[in-house]
Amino acid sequence: MKRLITTGMALALTGLAAGSAQAYDRTTLAAVAGTTGFGAELSYRMNGYLGVTASYTDNLDYEGDYDTDDVHYEGDLGIGASALKLNLYPFAGRFYLTAGAMLPDMEADVTGTSNQSGDFEFDGNTYNASSVGELQGKLTIADGVQPYLGMGWRSSHRSGFGIFGEFGVMSTDVEVELDATGPIAGSPAFERDARAEERRLEEEAEDFEYYPIAMLGISYTF
Repeated sequence: MKRLITTGMALALTGLAAGSAQAYDRTTLAAVAGTTGFGAELSYRMNGYLGVTASYTDNLDYEGDYDTDDVHYEGDLGIGASALKLNLYPFAGRFYLTAGAMLPDMEADVTGTSNQSGDFEFDGNTYNASSVGELQGKLTIADGVQPYLGMGWRSSHRSGFGIFGEFGVMSTDVEVELDATGPIAGSPAFERDARAEERRLEEEAEDFEYYPIAMLGISYTF
């Protein structure tokens, strides 16, 4: 009798688990907008507790400037990112935790001009603006695969339309490249000091080692 009861309970639990898996075996498509741009997301929830998500966003542009003691920098920053994430629904509901990898494309074309009386100073050495011209280069906030952690709210447990949000952080890896447009470009002394300026700007950016991720979207679950 005990064996029969145990077998019956096991079969019942198996049936419930299968029913739960069937109830949550859903695919969600979404249109998203956020701090990495505008795009689409595809999410598959394999059971009540686990899911995977792939997303692509792009076409977010910023214009900004930054001043040091000697240089006024202006840049146009383009932002986009792809992501592949594993989602954990700890309560088998809407709330989830997520972790994965992002492939960001966050670069700015930068122009630097003297904000002093016609001089640039790099690594303790002074250069006349007429010989330097402008500084032109590239600022990369993040490139290559970067780790990501976040949490969100998604109605992937039922069919139909829904609204979702996700918030998290992605690590950054800032790189700066600078070149002069004037006649001094290419001289060994200036190139050495320009590399020192690049390193200084990168060190200042270390205070911003994480990029905030925020996304809102409209979804449909099949």
